[in-house]
Amino acid sequence: MTAVIPPPRTAGGLLRPRHQDRVEDGERLRSLLWVAGPGWRMISSAVLGGGVGERAWVLNAQVPHGYRRTDPDRHLAGLAARAGAEGPGVGLMTAADVSSYGHARDGGAEAVVTAGVEVRGWAASWPEGVEGPEAPGTINIVAAVPVPLTDAALVNAVATVTEAKVQALLDAGYDCSGTPTDAVCVAARAPEPGVSAHHFAGPRSLWGARLARAVHKAVHAATAAPTADA
Repeated sequence: MTAVIPPPRTAGGLLRPRHQDRVEDGERLRSLLWVAGPGWRMISSAVLGGGVGERAWVLNAQVPHGYRRTDPDRHLAGLAARAGAEGPGVGLMTAADVSSYGHARDGGAEAVVTAGVEVRGWAASWPEGVEGPEAPGTINIVAAVPVPLTDAALVNAVATVTEAKVQALLDAGYDCSGTPTDAVCVAARAPEPGVSAHHFAGPRSLWGARLARAVHKAVHAATAAPTADA
């Protein structure tokens, strides 16, 4: 795997994921790596780099179906290091082919989505949940806004992103709210002197509305329409 050099900041958008290929146990697998660089705060449900804090990159790695490793955080950290990513970052996993991703922009907000919906359902349903780590997520959403958000607004953004995901699935014809292992990462600029952080990121706020529309379009682009027997 070759090193990845962070791209210069241009007007071409925030999220510019780089494709990475590797072979594990005889299987060819792909990853998407976004090297954001310094000056970003992220909130994520990811197994690596989850929570809230400054992060420099996001890796969305494809793994085999039936993934059984018990150290996914170490696995992801190793993949990111071999790709040239430095510093703290976020690592997500999925069994879906990440080369088929949806990418959308709206007013400066952006989203990149990889989606596999073979195992799906409604959030409030039986059976009872279980303790312990879950299998790799199948709808992974990475979203970014070019402005600083407070911690509360970052949490608000996760809710907005999730609502937009469900709306896109319903609009596409799926009778579900997602898969049991979906993951999300929202990135916002770190605060700078003299720049106030936005306190809201709900779907009717300025940046929340843009984020919701970008996520809706990206999820729709990444998700094939259900077949007659789906």
